[in-house]
Order: sequence, then C-alpha cells, then structure tokens
Amino acid sequence: MADRCPAVRRPVPLLLATSLLCALWSLTPRAAIQRDTLHATASLPPFLSGQFRTPLAFQRTADGWFYVFDERGHSVYRIDPAMTKATRIVSIGTEPGRLLQPTAFASEPDGTFVVADAPERERIQVFADQGTPIGGFFPSGASRFQVVLDGLVLGGVGSLQYDGHSILISEPATGSLITQYSPYGDPERSFGRPRETGQTDPDLQVVLNTGLPLFNPQGGYDFVFQAGVPLFRRYDHDGHLLFERHIEGPEIDSLVARLPTEWPKRAPGSDEFPVAHPIVRTAAIDRAGNLWVALVVPYVYVYDPAGDKIRVVQLQTPAGPLAPTSLFFDPQGRLLVTPGCWIFAP
Repeated sequence: MADRCPAVRRPVPLLLATSLLCALWSLTPRAAIQRDTLHATASLPPFLSGQFRTPLAFQRTADGWFYVFDERGHSVYRIDPAMTKATRIVSIGTEPGRLLQPTAFASEPDGTFVVADAPERERIQVFADQGTPIGGFFPSGASRFQVVLDGLVLGGVGSLQYDGHSILISEPATGSLITQYSPYGDPERSFGRPRETGQTDPDLQVVLNTGLPLFNPQGGYDFVFQAGVPLFRRYDHDGHLLFERHIEGPEIDSLVARLPTEWPKRAPGSDEFPVAHPIVRTAAIDRAGNLWVALVVPYVYVYDPAGDKIRVVQLQTPAGPLAPTSLFFDPQGRLLVTPGCWIFAP
C-alpha cells in the first residue's frame, strides 16, 4: 500500500496546476466580438441602377469614377463621380474587347480593370479606364466544376483579384489554390496546398477547394474557401501559409450542420460533374487588413489581421438587410456593395 499512495497523490498537484492555468486563460483579455448594423449612406440613383440587369460588382477608382459590372447584361458601365450618367464601355460579343458569359470583374485604383468571361473557353481580358482592351489571355487551369449560388457561377474564373501588376485566380484543378498571372497571361507562380476533403472523386476535391483569392493591403494574401466547411487561410508575400481559421458563428451553425458529406457516384465516362452550394458569398479586405466575409445569410463576419473574429455586421438598406454578392473598399475606405449598388461607411 505504501507504494500505491504516492501514485494516488501525485496527480493532485497536476490537477491544481491545470485548474489554475484554465482559470488564468479564462481571464486573459480576448478581442470582443462587436455586433452592429451599418446603414447605407448613399447609393446609385434609381435612374442609373435600373439600367443594370444583374450588377455583380460596384467599384470606384481613385479619381472618383464608378464601375458597374453587369453580369447578365454582359457589360461594364462607367459612371461619373456625380452619379449623373452611366456609359457602357464594354458590351456583349465574342471578339476581343467584348464580353460573353462573363463571370468576374476586378479593378485597380488607376482605372484599369480585368474581366473574366467564357465565349468558348475561359479567358481574361484587361482594359484601360475608358474600356479600351489592352490585353487578354486564356488561363491554363480551366476546370469542369461549378460552385453555384442563385444561378451564378462562383468558382474557377468566377473569382479573381487584380492589383495593377498581377492577377490572382482560384485554380484548384492545377493542384494549388491560387495561381498568379501577369496582366499579359504569364503564369508567375502557384501556391496554397488544397485542403484534405476525404473525397476520392478528383472533381469533387476541386469543388471543395474553390474559393476567393485576395490581395492583403498589409502584405501577403488571403484565401477564403466558399464550398464545404467554411474557413480561410492567410499566406505571406512568398506564398507560405501563416495560419488557417474556421468561419463559424450562430448565424450559420444550421447551414454547416446540413453540409453534405457524400455525393452520388458518377458512372465512368459520365459527362456529369459535381455542384456545390456555398455558405460564403464573397469577401474583401479593408485597408487595415481586416477580412470581411459575406455569407449567404444577411450577415458579414469581420476578422482582424491576427485572424480573430471581431465583428458581426448587418448591412441595412431601406429595403431591409442585404446579403452582398460583392464587397469592395474604395481608396477612401468606403464599402461598395451589390446588389443595389449601395455605399456604406464601415
């Protein structure tokens, strides 16, 4: 018995130490999550916004001009700073300098912009501020998968970013999450290892690794997964992973709980392909390096540069809460949102 007593007593100090550590951890200051509502401060007047069929991007240049990318209208419009006139500067067509079945748009403060479309195969075109084409190319990582929300394709070249020097595209079919191209179509590098999904279907692996690549104004890159379990990753300037964070909260708990874990088996040689419906609609990073993630429900989660969730925001318009299809921070820090072409002061 004398040999057993120390074995019984020894865990007690350990338990006390563990309890003390847990108590200290519970007292450690952590970022409080702020819940608030942002009310729209302005919008395009109805006589302008009524011209667009499906505005999928609303962005602004450093000199105050606005762009509206009308996905269903196969067009790009340029609007003067006073919001008095909308001029269509890129219109429908298959030839270079026109658009057919466009899926994504991104602009740079100097006024140049890029558009992805798919007349026969996926392509990316670069335009000057007046809509003059100045380049274009066919990305190498074309894929068959789709991430669909409200009839809109959100995967593949449905998500791109442009900073005036390079273009980021989500291309998980290549074996990397992000491919970086020059504006002339030269692949500069690929980075970001796809996550493990537990699925054996290669196309399904691609579906569950599609997402939104983002330039971080503070340096490096973010990648927000749209399909499957929602999460994001942050990479440094060299493309090395810094951290990964899950996107979670009571607003989407029920959606995450209902995510499928199995898909129907496809017959060999079938022309079918998997389709996913995401929980994340879109995302953007503000000038301070905070990541704003818009969900399919009318909420936006905000994460600070350390990856901590700090805000839950509802964007409120006179018509009610808004579930954004695009977010864009202009050079003055204002938040531009579609649908509706609203402006907020975050």
